[in-house]
Amino acid sequence: MNEPEEPASLTELLHRLRKQTAGRYRVSVGDVLDAIGERSFGPVILVAGIITLAPLLGDIPGVPTLLSLLVLLTLGQLIFRRHSMWIPSKLARRNIGQEKVVKGLDWMEKPARFLDHWTKRRLTWIITGPGQYVMAILCIAVAATMPLMELIPFSANGGGLALTAFGLAIIARDGVLAIVAVLATGGTGWFILTHLPW
Repeated sequence: MNEPEEPASLTELLHRLRKQTAGRYRVSVGDVLDAIGERSFGPVILVAGIITLAPLLGDIPGVPTLLSLLVLLTLGQLIFRRHSMWIPSKLARRNIGQEKVVKGLDWMEKPARFLDHWTKRRLTWIITGPGQYVMAILCIAVAATMPLMELIPFSANGGGLALTAFGLAIIARDGVLAIVAVLATGGTGWFILTHLPW
């Protein structure tokens, strides 16, 4: 069985997820990886961001933490130059109800079309070579703080926005979007620091 090519847009990624999850009672992390391909590091980050942002999905207790583990595992392997992803079977079996997944995908349809219209290949040097590893480190920083975000209202939305922007920047080879992702990361960090119960 051939490995699916990396999705070229957010709309295509949502279509794959919808097709993969159709008719299922529960949707697992493994199902999501099957939809996007085990070599697709960018889409994994993007999916983590989308789920964190989507109503009914990102609000489920424990989901941001689960997604942070997935991102940390994924990017750790990218930094060590693995060509395909491996995740523990216990994590791959973690799942949520299909109905919530469908509602989250429906919610993302219009934003996906809008984002795909404005993204394009530009400033690609930012997201290739050394720039790719800088982005990976920033994404790891976001993912590492996601368990903390569950304790601070609305901060997970900022983390989800940053991961979504990073993932889409990698897929679209859009350096401008990568800059937006860096700004979202900084803004989220500032929000967390100013809302910690010191």
